[in-house]
Amino acid sequence: MLVIGDKALDVAEASGGAFSSDITNLYDRWTELRAWAESGVEGPLRPLDPARLGPVSPRPRQSFCIGLNYRKHAEEAGWEVPDVPMVFTKFPSSIAGPGDIVELTGPTVDWEVELVVVIGRRAHRVPEEEAWSHVAGLTVGQDISDRTTQKRPRSAPQHSLGKSHPGYSPIGPVLVTPDELSNPDALDLGCAVNGEEMQNGNSSDMVFSVSQLIAYVSDMLPMLPGDVIFTGTPSGIGSTRQPPRFLRAGDEVTSWITGIGEMSQKFIDGPGIRM
Repeated sequence: MLVIGDKALDVAEASGGAFSSDITNLYDRWTELRAWAESGVEGPLRPLDPARLGPVSPRPRQSFCIGLNYRKHAEEAGWEVPDVPMVFTKFPSSIAGPGDIVELTGPTVDWEVELVVVIGRRAHRVPEEEAWSHVAGLTVGQDISDRTTQKRPRSAPQHSLGKSHPGYSPIGPVLVTPDELSNPDALDLGCAVNGEEMQNGNSSDMVFSVSQLIAYVSDMLPMLPGDVIFTGTPSGIGSTRQPPRFLRAGDEVTSWITGIGEMSQKFIDGPGIRM
């Protein structure tokens, strides 16, 4: 659906079936969709129901994550700022919607608010100055992390496994095209747990910008329409606090980015980690 103020326009209905109502199928035709949406389309506008919003890219073929991409976060974690992007993955099965309930997998589950980029056009060996032309839009993300799984074994941490439990990659509530933002490289972002602010930063503090990340990753492999990039988190995570603080059943994490919106996840007891 297209979000217009506090209303929603059904893309399939308004286009007479020319475009699918499934956003996953729209990314392969993103340029066509943009042209159609900007042509002054008309159709019935209905009240936007936030409860019906799902992940803005529910089935990405690839999901990239960038570690230590804010200097203050690297400092709080006790790591040096990397010379090249630290890239890992959150497996796509962990993608969730902006209001989904998440099952805790253990006693050391942490929060990490992130700006998430969705690719709208195949990107392979893209120069930095052309990177933004391959972006469909930006959204809010949470890189929820089970620190026990992530740091086991200590000699070779498994970031991807610790961050890919079901529901551990919520994104939403909407996808905002870069032209809708005054400066997509300088966005305020943060998160709160039960109303208490935990993170507050600005994406201009990234070690590697969105353009640099796309250029770097696409030089290694093709990035495909609908793929997502979790671009890193500012300081304020739970595991580096003194004492450490982790999520418990009943907690609610609200994440926000200025110009995009906010989303909230409630956490419940899960089955724990089975060895």
